Amino acid sequence: MNYRHAFHAGNFADVLKHAALTLALAHLGRKEASYFCLDAHAGIGSYDLRSVAADKTGEYRAGIAKVLEAADPPPELVPYLEAVRRRNDGELRWYPGSPVLMRGMLRPQDRLALVELHPEDAADLAGRFAGDRQVAIHHGDAYASMKALLPPPERRGLVLVDPPFEAKDEFDRLRRGLRQALKRWPTGCYMVWYPIKARLPVQRFHQDLTTEGLPKTLVAELLLRCDDDPFRLNGCGLLMINPPWQLDEAMAAILPWLAKVLAPDTGGHRLEWLVGEDNSNTA
Repeated sequence: MNYRHAFHAGNFADVLKHAALTLALAHLGRKEASYFCLDAHAGIGSYDLRSVAADKTGEYRAGIAKVLEAADPPPELVPYLEAVRRRNDGELRWYPGSPVLMRGMLRPQDRLALVELHPEDAADLAGRFAGDRQVAIHHGDAYASMKALLPPPERRGLVLVDPPFEAKDEFDRLRRGLRQALKRWPTGCYMVWYPIKARLPVQRFHQDLTTEGLPKTLVAELLLRCDDDPFRLNGCGLLMINPPWQLDEAMAAILPWLAKVLAPDTGGHRLEWLVGEDNSNTA
């Protein structure tokens, strides 16, 4: 309940997460059939980078600000960068969180559900989307919402799971939540963010997930430095279950460029299938 994303808006983790999210939604939009999106940790939707919170940490300066200033971004990154630029008038001030990015890509036939546990943030979110019939706001727990809102009537869609990782057992809670959600909606696309401090907890999380009978699952990670310090955020990763077609190729173009721009001397990246198509247990 203490986590407020305003302190971290636009940082390197947001860049990775939102670049991948934009690509996935663009793929969903290529077919005429409607789709459903669930943002299980929505925050307030949009962030003022001149606010006291954002200025206190300045994390966006080493994240989205660097990326916007860098030359020759890969074409796969351009839709995300254009979405950020559309929120600003030449000078970077506003950063669109996942609710705003998702809403901006909805077509008239699509729906979005936003879930936020923090009461003030949930109220801000409700005010931001007041009167929008395509967006539903839910004040509550992310994992409970995944049980309550899945499966949707639409056959296609995406679930974004972006925990603050305040709880010591968050990896375990995440694994249980994904197991429950996949039982209810096995064909949905799930995009799950996680921090990388020490490598061992991440390895255990991945190993535990492979026992769950996952469908095809892609892992994309961006590192600022070696993953050997449990007291620092050294990088982050995305677990993408049922990823859209060719998302792996798009991430292969984005990851090395981001690592070079955001951490030119110490950065790294990883992209691999945790569960390949041949090992998938879901039809």
